[in-house]
Amino acid sequence: MKKIFFALSVFILHSCTSNAQEKFGPTPTKEQLAWHDKEYYFFMHFGPNTFTDLEWGHGSENPNVFNPTALDCNQWARIAKAAGAKGIVITAKHHDGFSLWPSKYSKHTVRESNWMNGKGDVIKMLSEACKKEGIEMGVYISPWDRNHPQYGTPEYNDIYINTMKELLTGYGKFFELWWDGANGEGPNGKKQVYDFTRFKDSALRYQPQIMIFSDIGPHVRWVGNENGIINSTNWNLLDTAGFKRGEGAPPNDTLNTGNYNGKHWIGAEADVSIRKGWFYHPEEDNTVKSGATLFNIYLKSVGHGGNLILNVPPNRKGLIDPLDSAALMDFKKIRDKAFANNLFRNAKLLYTDNSVEVHLDKPVAFNSIQLKEKISLGQKVVKFEISGGNDLKQFQPITKGTTIGHKRIIQFPTQNIQYIRIHFTEYKAKPILTDISGYLISN
Repeated sequence: MKKIFFALSVFILHSCTSNAQEKFGPTPTKEQLAWHDKEYYFFMHFGPNTFTDLEWGHGSENPNVFNPTALDCNQWARIAKAAGAKGIVITAKHHDGFSLWPSKYSKHTVRESNWMNGKGDVIKMLSEACKKEGIEMGVYISPWDRNHPQYGTPEYNDIYINTMKELLTGYGKFFELWWDGANGEGPNGKKQVYDFTRFKDSALRYQPQIMIFSDIGPHVRWVGNENGIINSTNWNLLDTAGFKRGEGAPPNDTLNTGNYNGKHWIGAEADVSIRKGWFYHPEEDNTVKSGATLFNIYLKSVGHGGNLILNVPPNRKGLIDPLDSAALMDFKKIRDKAFANNLFRNAKLLYTDNSVEVHLDKPVAFNSIQLKEKISLGQKVVKFEISGGNDLKQFQPITKGTTIGHKRIIQFPTQNIQYIRIHFTEYKAKPILTDISGYLISN
């Protein structure tokens, strides 16, 4: 058994055997690695539904119902950045077919509304605001269209690709393209047979770096619920054979945990709204989640190795509501406080073949440990146990867990100890960690 000490500030846990530095199983692309690092960003549902109190519009709404009186995308971007969010994904077109930009391929857009005398373009305004604040932007483009007269015909697939092309070639780079799984009837009573293969190939031709979200990817997967919760066992791997986007997906519990031996790297994204609904409704002002609730969701999404996309719907003025903004700032304050002081930063690490020990100068109180795997080489840890004590010969069990992935935040009753051992009880290949941190988080 070999023992090696590392300084924690530059710690990478690596095996003494060469195969630890080799890739094992599916691995993320560089674009997926960049997506994992974003961790948390906004979703923004905005459109006619904001003004009609609907969640799914009918597509027959008069475009003039869309009439924000003080729309300010700079405010959205400022709040997103202040909240620590890395970007904003906007519902450029929801199921009602209303486009927030003046699309050439629709007659149901901001151009047909009285807002800004038909000269407005929310996508352009938001794109400029995000660039100004230094955050990224993504777009949700619903394939379902309850307004377009050609929905339900083969021609609609061409129309959908053309609408994507307008967005993906006219407003700068986007980090994510979001595809909803809803598929219903159009104005002619017909359902559409989507050509998702062409959709995907076209999107990647226009923006090769873009991450495409759907229930089964190809790059990012849904987690099977809209509560923002990812299972504590979360494999970034998924089998998609036999499934077609929009026509069924693996069971929700599979989407929540991934597949142990999945053939594709498809990371988990947890979606949840800060309010009861996805669009703003004034009667739901009393449903805004508190900062503490949002932090708990963060621990069970980002802290379970996935990303959190938090919906913050603009109100009828076209602004993030003060109630939502206050909750977001509280969430940021709680998060900053929780991770401000890494209690392990000056520790020494003792590595053995399948364990790593954290040796502190003296006992410290902590109740959370953050681990990160070097996922560029694959996801390897299956199970681990954490123990500790004030005597190297008498370690007591603290907790145990399963997968790690991009980031794992493990919480347990407060310990006041000097020595901690993380023992990998099962793994696919020698584990490689890029971070071990300890925190005392007050709930």
